[in-house]
This record gives sequence, structure tokens and C-alpha cells, in this order.
Amino acid sequence: MILSRLSIINYKNFENRSFDFDEKINCFVGPNGIGKTNVLDAIYHLSYGKSYFNPISSQNIRHGKDFFVVDGRYEKDGREEHIVVSLKSGQKKIIKRNDKIYDRFSDHIGFLPLVIISPADRNLILEGSDVRRKFMDSIIAQSDKEYLRRLIKYNKVLAQRNALLKYFALNNTFDADQLETYDEQLIELGQPVYETRKRFISRFKPIFEARYMTISSGNERVDLAYQSHLNEQDFEQLLKENRKRDRSLQYSSAGIHKDDLKFLMEAYPIKKYGSQGQQKSFLIALKLAQFDFLKEESKIRPILLLDDIFDKLDEHRVAQIITLVDEERFGQIFISDTHPERTEKAVKQVHQTFKFFNLEDDHDS
Repeated sequence: MILSRLSIINYKNFENRSFDFDEKINCFVGPNGIGKTNVLDAIYHLSYGKSYFNPISSQNIRHGKDFFVVDGRYEKDGREEHIVVSLKSGQKKIIKRNDKIYDRFSDHIGFLPLVIISPADRNLILEGSDVRRKFMDSIIAQSDKEYLRRLIKYNKVLAQRNALLKYFALNNTFDADQLETYDEQLIELGQPVYETRKRFISRFKPIFEARYMTISSGNERVDLAYQSHLNEQDFEQLLKENRKRDRSLQYSSAGIHKDDLKFLMEAYPIKKYGSQGQQKSFLIALKLAQFDFLKEESKIRPILLLDDIFDKLDEHRVAQIITLVDEERFGQIFISDTHPERTEKAVKQVHQTFKFFNLEDDHDS
């Protein structure tokens, strides 16, 4: 799968810009604030229907304008695919494939597999469990439509259950049968989600460990631990035991929506015990494992976006990543960097065709 051409109108700091890409490596260089990451984000938008860096869609519209358009032309399975994501202020976002509007955004997920590695990934280590759950869910959902359907429905039922708990508190009332109805739906939808997550981690973990070993030359032992209330207890019993607490808190305090993915190095949390370089290597290995998993599931080489990943890595680890990128298992790659010389030196070590875009030369704003 290749992104051959990208056109962006009023997207972030770009007014109107088009790019024709090399089928292997494309590098965006220039100082900070010039729009390198915004180009990568536009490519991400075409795959996921949203920005990686700012999920509030209206804030991706260029200042002073009232709409944006991101237009991509792909070569996939021997045919051209034309994807357009557009948003006009005050209206719903639209995603079109070959001029046909998707009824549901979820139908598009997984059609254009893509992995991004970015400094923003540090949130996976630093932030709460919801960020790590979303990471896990986004990988599974690209190849499992039923999983995504269940997850969306589960979250709707969860919101309804929480609203009911608030209603009980506000009106000083309680109806156990009414709550039981929502509990039954949560169990029916949530149990398969839990089982799928468990199977996913058992497959994903060895892929991740192998990737980390390559980047770090096998100097550290890392692990992923899936934490869930359902590891210890039956879902029905869990909801019953937490019913009194839920009534007091006015929200659902137990279930698969509280699951977490623990990041460990030498059996300790990497957040506390990992150096900055080790954390970065951990995240890169995590994302490369995501690439491997999606490739295996989709039988397509995902597009790989490398946003400023050379920063804060020593020369040895940079060399390891460049060696990995040179493997035939990778397809089209997009790189952003503030140091053109560093990128050029790195890319010239790779036996692949490449193209440079210096956004400082013809910047729109």
C-alpha cells in the first residue's frame, strides 16, 4: 500500500499544499513550528478519521478559515483508492472513499493500516490507564470489526448506567431491576472484549519483547502485564459487589473500562525506573510491534510515520532503528526531523529510494 499524493487545504498551519511521494522513504525537514508534524498528522487523519495530536476536530481548521480538506490518493491491491476527510465549522466531519461517504466512521478503521511513532507517545507511559486501553483497542479494532462494535456498544451502555446512578442519587431513589438490565448488557458485551484483549496481549507480548531486544541489543528485560478486574473475578459478581460503591460514587467503578496495560522493565514500572532513553526505546519497540501485528493481520504493510524519533537517542540506537527500517518487511515510511543533515546521513545508510521536503523553502504561513 502506497500513499502517492497528499493535498491539504486549511489544515492546521497549511493553506493549500500538495505533495507527490516516493514509494519508500519521504522526509520532512525544517525548524520547529514549520508544519512537519502537521503533514504526518494529515496522513494519520486519512487512516483513522481523526488527528493523532488534537482530537477536537474543529481545532484542526486553519485559523481564520471555516473548513479543512485532507485528500489522499493511494495504490492498494493493484487499484487506486481516493480518500477524503473534510470538516466545515458547525457540521459533522465527512470521510469519503472513492466519492462515497461512509455511513459510520468505524467502517473505515483498518482499511489503511498505519502506525505513528512520535514524542507524544510518552503519554502512554505518563498518563492514566485510558490512554493505554485506547492504544490496545486501536490495534485490535483495525482487524476485528466485531470487537469494535462491542466496544462502542459497551461504552454506550456504560454511559446509560452512569446516568441512571446519577438519577438515583438526585432523586433519592433506587431500582435494582433497572440497574440489573444494564448489568446484563455490560456482561454480554464486556466479557468477549476482555477475552479478546487477553488473547491479543498473549500474541503481542513476544513480538514486542523481540523488537525491544533488537533496539536495546538485549541489555534489558521488558514486559507487558494486562490488568483487569476480570482476571480475579466473575463479571456478574464484580458488578454486584460494587453496586453499593457505585451508588455512592454515582458512576460504574468496576469493569473492563478500568483495564490497564502495565509497562515493566526488570519487573518494575518503566515510568519510575526507566531512563529517558530506555523509555523512548520501549515506546519505539511497542509501536514497531504494532506494525508487525497489523501487517500479520491485514497482510498489508502499514504506512509508518516517524515523527522526530531521532531526538534523545544515542547514535547506537539511531543506527539500530535505521537498520530496522532498511528491512524489506517495511513499506512506505514518512520521517520528520529538525536536523536535515542528521536525517540525510541516516537515510543514505538505507538501501531504499527517498525524497526530501524542506518545508522552510516554501512554507505557506
